Amino acid sequence: MTQSVIVQAYAMEIEQIRMIFNANQKFPKANFEIMNTAIPKTHGASCLPFQKTGLPSEIQCLPVVLLHGFGGVAKSWRNIQVQLQSKCVSIAFDLPGHGEALHWPEIGHAGISAKHVTRSLDALELDQVHLVGHSMGGAVASLIALRNPKRVASLTLLSPGGFGPEINGKLLREFAAASEESALSQVLPKFFNADFKMPKFLIQTASDQRQRPGQTAALETIVNSILTADGQNTLPLDDLSALGIPISVIWGEEDRIIPVEQAHRLQPPFKVTTYEAMGHMPHLEQPTKIIREIFNNMAIS
Repeated sequence: MTQSVIVQAYAMEIEQIRMIFNANQKFPKANFEIMNTAIPKTHGASCLPFQKTGLPSEIQCLPVVLLHGFGGVAKSWRNIQVQLQSKCVSIAFDLPGHGEALHWPEIGHAGISAKHVTRSLDALELDQVHLVGHSMGGAVASLIALRNPKRVASLTLLSPGGFGPEINGKLLREFAAASEESALSQVLPKFFNADFKMPKFLIQTASDQRQRPGQTAALETIVNSILTADGQNTLPLDDLSALGIPISVIWGEEDRIIPVEQAHRLQPPFKVTTYEAMGHMPHLEQPTKIIREIFNNMAIS
């Protein structure tokens, strides 16, 4: 398959996502000359697979690095990347055990992913970035900042893991074990708010991913490393708040995976925003608001 064919297929997939999630919202069309840089690639064994948008020669702000949640993939950020591309270079990684990094040599909890994302930033020679993380990706982003604060210009965390022990472990285990479309159609909607109209292609895509050899086993390994007898491991939030970088935490009031009460307990300097009619997937449920929150936290108008 030639590069032009890959880019054309990629562009069509982005437009399909835009149409489904944003039928009643006005967003800029993807600039497919820019999207030509978004073909998945790796820079040697030390770099996780990623998808990139934006042309560095035309953009002055620091890159935005997007980290998906448990069971997600880099592609889940495409709708956000389309909207970032006019102002920022953005890079969405597949975390170990997910997407194109399914067979990564080491998979497991957020700490393992943080280590390999950091190595990937080294491989790409990115000294400082803005980090955006969803769920488990929020815990990964937080750990990267804790381990190397000077590397992170800002943190935007969507329903992040590790902000309290409470978590719906039963649902996460069901999600990890589900491989057939019938099972996923029962589990996946619970990640969204109750009124969200679940596109059938999302369930079909998730089912297709689960058919890859080793995918279900990888997710079960990861979920077993995340969950504890009491729920989930927690981050040192006092240390995080003391880093002196902008930290925006966004949560859905209808989150059925990690309860929004964890957001309600946070104090400044955490900037906390909660939204009604939003579940555990903010960037898919209400992408316009999430883009605005990302730009605000980066101090970009």
